[in-house]
Formats: sequence, C-alpha cells, structure tokens
Amino acid sequence: MSIPPEAPPIETSTLRRQRLAWLNGLAVTVRGRQRLAALCICTSGALLIGQAAAIAWLIQAVLVEHRPLADATPVLLGLLAVLAVRALLASATQAAAGDVADAARLTLRERVYTRLMGLGPLWLRQQRTGELGELMLAHADAVENYYSGYQPVRIEVVVVPLLIAAAVAYVDWVVALILICTAPLVPFFMMLVGWGAEAAGRAQLGELARMSGHFADRIKGLGLLRLYGRGEAELEGVAAAAEGVRERTMKVLRIAFLSSTVLEFFASVSVAMVALYLGLSYLGLMSLHATVPTLGAGMFCLLLAPEFYAPLRRLAAHYHDRANALAAAAEVERLLGELPDTAAKAEVPATPRAPELVVQHAPPVVVRDVVLRPLGAPHNVIEGLSFQIEAGQRLALVGPSGSGKSTLLEALAGWLPPEGGSIVLRPGLEVGYAGQRPYLFHGSIADNLRLADPGATDARLQAVAEAAQVMRFAHALPEGLDTVIGERGFGLSGGEARRIGLARLLLRDPQLLLLDEPTAFLDPDTETALLQTLAAFARDRSVVIATHSEVAMRWADTRLELTTLAAPKREVQA
Repeated sequence: MSIPPEAPPIETSTLRRQRLAWLNGLAVTVRGRQRLAALCICTSGALLIGQAAAIAWLIQAVLVEHRPLADATPVLLGLLAVLAVRALLASATQAAAGDVADAARLTLRERVYTRLMGLGPLWLRQQRTGELGELMLAHADAVENYYSGYQPVRIEVVVVPLLIAAAVAYVDWVVALILICTAPLVPFFMMLVGWGAEAAGRAQLGELARMSGHFADRIKGLGLLRLYGRGEAELEGVAAAAEGVRERTMKVLRIAFLSSTVLEFFASVSVAMVALYLGLSYLGLMSLHATVPTLGAGMFCLLLAPEFYAPLRRLAAHYHDRANALAAAAEVERLLGELPDTAAKAEVPATPRAPELVVQHAPPVVVRDVVLRPLGAPHNVIEGLSFQIEAGQRLALVGPSGSGKSTLLEALAGWLPPEGGSIVLRPGLEVGYAGQRPYLFHGSIADNLRLADPGATDARLQAVAEAAQVMRFAHALPEGLDTVIGERGFGLSGGEARRIGLARLLLRDPQLLLLDEPTAFLDPDTETALLQTLAAFARDRSVVIATHSEVAMRWADTRLELTTLAAPKREVQA
C-alpha cells in the first residue's frame, strides 16, 4: 500500500518504523556476523586514537625534543602494528558485512517468492512480470547496500566519535568542545536530505519497475508487434520509458551529490575551526589555557578532528542506501499488497476447509450450490451447481465452449474463489492440475518433469513419460528426454506440451487429478493409448477431466453436463 500525500506525520513515521523493522528482520539468521562487523569497525575506529597518539609523539619527540631515532623505534613499530591490525579489521568488516548482505538479499527473495506463491497463479496473471522481476533484482540490491554500507557505519557513528571526543578532551577541552558543538550539524542536514532522497529513490525504483515491465511485455510480444508493423512505435515507447528512468535517476544523483557537498562543507569548516584555534594559540593571539599546547598535543587533536567527522560523513554517504532500502520496502508493499513477512503465510483458501463433522470416509470433494465467475469476466458462467466426487471416480466435464469447464477445474484446484456456495475438500487431499497451456521452462524435458519431484530416478521419469505418451515423440528427438526445449515449450506442438504437463502431474502423484483437455490434438491411437495408461496410473485416484472427446467421455464412468449461461442484457440508453 502506498502512503497518501495527505497522510499525517504519525502515520508516515509508523510506516517507516514498520519498514525498518522488516528490513532489520531480513538478517535475523546472521546476527553473529552482523555483530562481528560492528565490533571490527568500532575496534578499528578506537585504534585511530592510538595511531594519532603515536604520530603525535613521534613529531614531538623527533622534531621538537630532538630525541635520538633509537628512542622512537618502539613507537614506530607500534604504529606499524596498529596500521596492520586496522587493515585486517577493515577486511574482516567488509567480509562480515558482505555475508550479512548476501543473507538479507537471499531472505528477501525467499520471502517475496513465498508471497508470490501464496497469492496464486490467477493473481500473477494480472501482474506485469517485469515489475515482479525487479523485486528480485534492483530491490534486492538496494537491501544489500543497506546491510553492507549503512548498517556497519550506523554502529560506528555511535561509538567512535564519542571515543575520539573523550581522548581529545583529555588533551585539550576546547577542541573537544568545538567538535561536540559542530557535530549535530551533520546528522541534521543528513536527515533533511534523507527525506528527499527516500522520496526520489522510491520514485526511481517505481519507474525502473514500470520500465522493466514495459520492456518485458514488449519482448514477449515482439513477434506480434512486428507482424502488425508496430516495431518503430514501440521503440519510441521504450525510449520514452528509458528517458523517464534517466530523469529520475539523475534526480537521485543530484540529491546525493548536493547532500555530500553540504555535509563535506560543514565537516571541513569544523576541522578548519580546530586548526584556526590551534594556530592562534601558537601565535599567542588566543589563550584559553594557562600554557600553550605542545606541538604534539596540537597534532594529536588535528589528526583526530577529521576522523571525528569521518563516521558522520560515511553515514551521510550511506544514508542514501537506507533511503533506497526503505523505497524498496515500499515498492514490495505496493506490488504485493503488504510486506511479505507480515503477510499471512498463505492466501485465504479459495475452497473452505471441510467442517469438523467430516468423517474419515467422506467424499474427496463436495460442491454445493457453487457460483463461479472467471477472473475479470462480466458475468457468471456457473450458477447453483452441486455434485460430489468419490474416491477412484472418473468424472468427465462436458459441454460447449464457454460453459465453464476450465473455470470449474480452476476452482477445484483452489485458484478461483467461488462467488457463492462452497467447495469442500477432504482434509489432507493432494490436488494436481494439468491445464491446457502448461508452463514449460527453457531446459531439457527431463528438467521440466523433475519440477514435480527433483529427486525422481531416471526409471520413474521414464515410467511417467511412457504413461503420458511423451516417449512417442521423445524417441524421435536428438537426445530423448534430455533434449532442450525453449521457454513456454517453444519447439513443441500444443499436444506435445500438454503431454509433458500431464507427465509432470503424474510424477507428483496427487490423490485428485484435474485434467483440462488432455487428449486434444492427439490422433486416435495416441488418445486411446493415453487413456489406457492413465487408467492404470490413476487407479484408486479420483480424476476430473474436461473434454470434448467422445472417447474420453466413454472412458469416464460419470458425466457432468455443463450448459452455457446467457449473458445478462445491458440496457442501452438513447
């Protein structure tokens, strides 16, 4: 859901907290690595104090006190050790933060995928696949930068500046006072810029998702567009969409560069104030102490002054990662309706559960006075239908095209909620559905079959392929079941694709088989052989088959006649 412009600030703040909680929950499984990254970056910051102290002591001892170099050797070795340890800590921080970011990105993709699976295929049919794909790509990358960039620095900015301020205060309280008084300017302007960056980032991610959806849709329909001579016009549309992405991306970059310039300015001015105070003290023009600070003390404070603001500057730079991550969370919320981890684990069932009075030997399916309307259709196709399916029964759905056979199968599969009445499935009943247009992925036929059971043996795969008559055409292919086919079954006929979909269903071995025109486009011999092997394979299982074939109707032991409902008349006003 999106935030309306007129939403009160408290609502906006609440939504932001919810999204931050969702973002932080993505890395709950790698809290240890997250703590390690925070510990390493804070330890490295603390060692800066020792590094500055060593450099300041060397300058004071060698240049001012003219001590022999031999006296400075232990301090110099200590300085080298500190530099080496800080380099190791930086590598450890980067590695740990990278592991956390990878885990968060994987968790996001798993949750989004689970949510998409829960919403169901009919919901997916109404969406643009390019936009949904961006949830796994650009939005996941935004979350990755949030964990690898913003999160470690967020801890550093709380610990390291306080340690530096305490160390500087021990040497010169005036410099510490300058640092503490000027420090709030950085987060203040960072907050102001962050709000604008979040809004711009959300608009940019939304535009990128729409661009991806637009481009993916045009790629899918490229053949049709060329057939109707719309190629050039669509190229102009893609160019216009790309220009919109470019403009919004430049707006985000403009805010980022502007904010960095402002923050760098205030940090530089603050360091200059420290240098000015020390310079005036050495010239005798300003005296806030009983004695003038030594050169070593001044160098110590001057070396630590930029490091005091460095975590704040890094936080400001990575604050855009936070803004982008919040924008990604908002896009996930907009496209999926709600954040995936706060959503229900499964969609509201299209078929209500059987009441507790159901006994062990209840029929697998009971349909009572059901009213069905295809998604987006203007009127119902089935009204007041009641029947039940017994165990081991073969039910043929027959009727003219448009009478609702496919719609009824989708409702029995749980993909379409009834407009009225009820469809009650026996608890624990496993349902399998083979539609008229099964989705086949780019890959081998065997890979497409193993979607139903990744651990299936070659013998099991061969058996279901034989039962679904896949081997009738697979024998003639170059590599049999290992032959690679194109996406959506490119390279196969409609009947061949349906047989692969049926074989995939048989490999899953459900208790209720829902088959939509499985024998369409088959010659009589293949149809007869398919029904014979299907009868043996589906023994003791219920089968519902939508068909126009007389042979398939005779194969079933029960017929259910569906009739076409007359569409309601619309009044035409003069």
